[in-house]
Amino acid sequence: MALTVYGIPNCGTVKKARAWLDARGVAHGFHDVRAEPLPAEQVQAWVEALGAKPLKNTSGGSYRALPDDKKQWTDAQWAEAMAADPMLIKRPVIERDGVAVQAGFRGTDEALEQTLVG
Repeated sequence: MALTVYGIPNCGTVKKARAWLDARGVAHGFHDVRAEPLPAEQVQAWVEALGAKPLKNTSGGSYRALPDDKKQWTDAQWAEAMAADPMLIKRPVIERDGVAVQAGFRGTDEALEQTLVG
């Protein structure tokens, strides 16, 4: 099993997720989405796996700067926007064996362990 955490290093939620994994001895990689942009195909795969709604970072300035019609956007439009601006993606996104399984880092320890560790 291979886990990869996608986010930015100074994000508090990303730090929390990585510390949680470290405390349980779960090996994981880290991908800084600001330093290394994501391929559009990868973001599209995340949207297909999780849906656009759970991936939206609605609390950031990038989201607020979008046009008002964003509420009517399709998943494909969201995937395109997220690929162009990774700050629109809720952090962290966690992939297990190349498939997105978690966006954000909320839930009970038991639920997180089931989703992330299996």
